[in-house]
Amino acid sequence: MARTRATDYDDKRRAILDRSAELFAEHGYDRASMSRIAEACGVSKANLYHYYKDKEELLFDVIRFHLEELLEVVEAADQPDLSPSERLRSLVAGLLEAYRDADAQHNVQINGMRLLPLDRQAELKAIERDLVRVFSDAVAGVAPQLKGTKLLKPVTMSLFGMINWHYLWFKSTGEVTRADYAELVSQLIVDGTRNLRAEPSAPSRRATAAE
Repeated sequence: MARTRATDYDDKRRAILDRSAELFAEHGYDRASMSRIAEACGVSKANLYHYYKDKEELLFDVIRFHLEELLEVVEAADQPDLSPSERLRSLVAGLLEAYRDADAQHNVQINGMRLLPLDRQAELKAIERDLVRVFSDAVAGVAPQLKGTKLLKPVTMSLFGMINWHYLWFKSTGEVTRADYAELVSQLIVDGTRNLRAEPSAPSRRATAAE
């Protein structure tokens, strides 16, 4: 007979993931043993194995939960009916807000994904692509001349660069608020792409062969 899950199973699992993210970020994945994680979580090692069979499962879920939450927040913040610049600003603000109190998870996402098997990396990268797709569409809205050109992707990834690395310098007690920074990043993209021009992207070899 299958073991019945406790009513607080999900809450305990989430607490384990949050604490594991902090340990991975602070000490590195290699030095954060299951014994150390169990001690930090205030549970026995046997109890920890009830939730996760090994450290790879923990790492995968830390990143997966983080990315799924980011995507959920971004999709909720996306308002295509707004003006292109306001839509972009709403998305940037939503993503920055989702990063609040998630520095450890974000650090693990950036530095830990490469440690996972390729099939698991592919699953996580598919979620990342969904995030990029939303922002790429918004960038194309403020700079329609870039749609279908080789510049749309680098501009979109430059936008992510400004957002994703803010945790290295941003202070919640500083003079610049998250809302201020969302405004700044959005305006840099709007103004910076205004005069950008590029030739349409060349068809891929696969498309050429099919023709």
